[in-house]
Amino acid sequence: MSVASNPLFHALACGFLVQITKVLTFLVREKKINIRRFVETGGMPSSHAASVMALSTSVGLREGFGSVLFAIALYFSLIVMYDAAGLRRAAGRQASLLNRILVEHIQLPGPPHQQLRELLGHTPFEVLVGALIGVLFSIALYRPPGGP
Repeated sequence: MSVASNPLFHALACGFLVQITKVLTFLVREKKINIRRFVETGGMPSSHAASVMALSTSVGLREGFGSVLFAIALYFSLIVMYDAAGLRRAAGRQASLLNRILVEHIQLPGPPHQQLRELLGHTPFEVLVGALIGVLFSIALYRPPGGP
């Protein structure tokens, strides 16, 4: 199987490239390097959505969009994207509220406590953009097995 027709490669490469863009965007916007952005969740666009849709699209192109394998890949991609925009986003909002309550209303004894991470999920728009990037990435990269 060539790299250009390998669904796992599509997913990993697309996710990697999207995360790199987050590091570069931070560098341009803040004028400093933040390598942590490479492994942090949240932000525009969703690398989770880009990765899973690159995987699904690549499977669809390789196996056929009517195949059982494509249906399975797409189903799990939809779950990942729903989770990114739903559950993880809600957890991030709760973390933000808890951090504010701790700072404004509760004085805990001992050393200062580490704040909860707030950027956990994505807005639906960030997920949509990530999904579109994943689809376009796989369409652009795909080469049929045995083809040129």
